[in-house]
Amino acid sequence: MAAKRKIAAVFFNLGGPDSLEAVRPFLFNLFNDKAIIGLPQPARWLLARLISQTRQTEAKANYAEMGGKSPLLEWTDKQALAVERRLNASSEDEWRAFTAMRYWKPFTEDAVACVKEWGADLVCLAPLYPQFSTTTTGSSFGAWRKAASRAHLAAQTRFLCCYPEQKSFIKAHAEQLASAIRGADFSEPYRVLFSAHGLPEKVIEAGDPYQFQVEKTVAGVVETLRTDFDLNIENFVTCYQSRVGPLKWIGPSTDDEIRRAANDGMGIVLTPIAFVSEHIETLVELDIEYKELADEAGVGRYVRAPALGLSESYIEALADMLNAMAERDKSTAGACGEKVCGARFSKCPMALNTP
Repeated sequence: MAAKRKIAAVFFNLGGPDSLEAVRPFLFNLFNDKAIIGLPQPARWLLARLISQTRQTEAKANYAEMGGKSPLLEWTDKQALAVERRLNASSEDEWRAFTAMRYWKPFTEDAVACVKEWGADLVCLAPLYPQFSTTTTGSSFGAWRKAASRAHLAAQTRFLCCYPEQKSFIKAHAEQLASAIRGADFSEPYRVLFSAHGLPEKVIEAGDPYQFQVEKTVAGVVETLRTDFDLNIENFVTCYQSRVGPLKWIGPSTDDEIRRAANDGMGIVLTPIAFVSEHIETLVELDIEYKELADEAGVGRYVRAPALGLSESYIEALADMLNAMAERDKSTAGACGEKVCGARFSKCPMALNTP
């Protein structure tokens, strides 16, 4: 009988401060990433230092609203453990989940060290960013390559690029949104806002497929609501939140869409279409800041669908993709093993089958 393979499933996420004291260094790490601010050093280091200093007071106040820390690591660990259990329940291999955060502990280097110590035969990297962007998954891929090289991690490594249209992932979003709509029992007309984190336009113009993939996810959710949940969502819009800095960002912005819904006499159902866990952008920005904006603008009903969290369909999606990746020959693939994006998206890592 052949020995079991030891397969490491590494889950990428942004990370978040684990205390108020960690807010400033977390912000510095974020803005010192060349995938976020493309300036050369030392200009980027100086700017990151300035931004982290000037933004820490407001950021600390926001994290204080959540108990003094980000819940993102806790959610990520729960998701990772749920996927690990599902894989081990049905696989002849031995799976173990690891978490690699980009800007706070446990850092990518920590995950690499743990994977090496465990003695993995195969490493499967799974971003908790469903839609690929150079600023998220691309940055995490790069950090992993560097850390693995420094640590001399020799295990074969495979990369999951993205999964904007994966069937169970789409189903998970549709389930959450259908539950929110039916639970609200609207008597007035409403508009669904699919809110995703925004990016500067120049990032998209440089060939980043993120916006294209977000729109693919939205289309898949709307269609699944129609076919599987008997909900025809005709009044909806894809919008983008969390704008910072002076650059022009992709739009329309979520705050503008909230005001427009108020002007149109519409209630709002807002769903975080690019976030899979509750964190500062959902618990503070969507639940507090945008709710206040909706009230001030005169929106009658403001309902927010939850992030996917431990949705059974989402855990199923991750497990299915990891299992397929473990059996795949290529090092990089989308959920279906094929390139999702068109030729104009030159930043898609599947263009060269390498991250």
